[in-house]
Amino acid sequence: MISIKELRRSFGPIVAVDGVSFDVRKGEVLGFLGPNGAGKSTVMRMLACYLRPDSGTATVCGYDILKNPLEVRKSIGYLAENVPAYNEMTVGGLLNFVCDARQIPGNERKKALDRIVPMCAIESVYHQAIDTLSKGYRRRVGLAQALIHDPQVLILDEPTDGLDPNQKHEVRQLISKMAKEKCIIVSTHILEEVEAVCSRTIIIAKGKIIVDSTPEQLRQKYGCSLEEVFRKITRSKVA
Repeated sequence: MISIKELRRSFGPIVAVDGVSFDVRKGEVLGFLGPNGAGKSTVMRMLACYLRPDSGTATVCGYDILKNPLEVRKSIGYLAENVPAYNEMTVGGLLNFVCDARQIPGNERKKALDRIVPMCAIESVYHQAIDTLSKGYRRRVGLAQALIHDPQVLILDEPTDGLDPNQKHEVRQLISKMAKEKCIIVSTHILEEVEAVCSRTIIIAKGKIIVDSTPEQLRQKYGCSLEEVFRKITRSKVA
């Protein structure tokens, strides 16, 4: 459902993404890992058509990010790292705004809201303004807007950032529940999260893929925890 071919993106003299290629199929949850500045968020922004690559391309559900960006955006649910939102809106107002942008009509909208609000546990803040929410609730609202149109592909950048342990567990369960029917990319610095929900792991450093494996295979190969594997693999790459 996602096919990335030689994506490259620079910011001035800095090469953020350097010829990245990989595929992700339906039913896979890909843990997309790397040190800060490795290029993870840049890859995800290009996939979501927020950034245009300098070269290379990608397809999402058969649609090219350069030739069919509108169709790509319709096919994905994207949770950005900083959860952009209109602070003066209420949670309900924001979700209805997203429904307008997604062209979800009346009856379908009610069903979508009835499904997503309890799913993301935001009933208690539905009428609150965004700028009054805690970081954890803002994250949950961000997840709700990404899921409200029931997309085939999910691109989630730090989905549990700011959540308490119980909320993290709930979000991980939700991702696992959706995994069979969707194609999901999760970028996170929480290695236990990768072990809990991801069926595959890609590690990048300095814009290049250095590992494409599974969490279990990595643990067996290096004989240690995934966190220790990550440190061993990336330490020399960022020095």
